[in-house]
Amino acid sequence: MTEAMIFDTLRQGLWVAVLISAPLLAVALVAGVIVGLFQALTSIQETTLTFVPKAGLMMVTFWVSMSFMTATLVSFFTDTIIPQIAGF
Repeated sequence: MTEAMIFDTLRQGLWVAVLISAPLLAVALVAGVIVGLFQALTSIQETTLTFVPKAGLMMVTFWVSMSFMTATLVSFFTDTIIPQIAGF
């Protein structure tokens, strides 16, 4: 296994991590902005108001995108990691 193969595998692994985390991070960002605007407009400074909707939306997003995350990880392992372990 050469140094270039290690760096390529690491790059692919980091890209898979970005793809998997993107839906959750995008929903958290949008929910945070919306709740922040709501708090600024109404002058309500309750900390649970920011946490509860964001956590709920992230759980729903995780549940919806779980098949995408699983398929992405499985394809990464079967196409990249397993052949390197087996020596193909």
